Amino acid sequence: MNKKLSRLRRARKTRAKFAELKAVHLTVFRSNSHIYAQVISGCRSKVLAAASTVEKDVRAQVKSGGNKEAAALVGKLIAERAKAAGIEQISFDRAGFLFHGRVKALAEAAREGGLKF
Repeated sequence: MNKKLSRLRRARKTRAKFAELKAVHLTVFRSNSHIYAQVISGCRSKVLAAASTVEKDVRAQVKSGGNKEAAALVGKLIAERAKAAGIEQISFDRAGFLFHGRVKALAEAAREGGLKF
């Protein structure tokens, strides 16, 4: 089993639990050069808020999209957009990635932005 399949296997377990609970969740995806975050509804059919380092205004503020500083900026932005949509309580879906580095920086920035998880 390679790294990607292992990560997807881990992600499948947590997403099954979110589906069972019908929980609104913050999903994170990271690539080598960017990080993406989406707040997804409990029925898993609608994206309620989204932010990433691909957006033009975010790219203007950070030097590289693949570092902790960029992840923290995306975390603050997603918290701001989720609160504007009326969401304060979420579950955090790290998509099988380790809670370390950029994923952790995004989560901590979202917590500082007012999201509870």
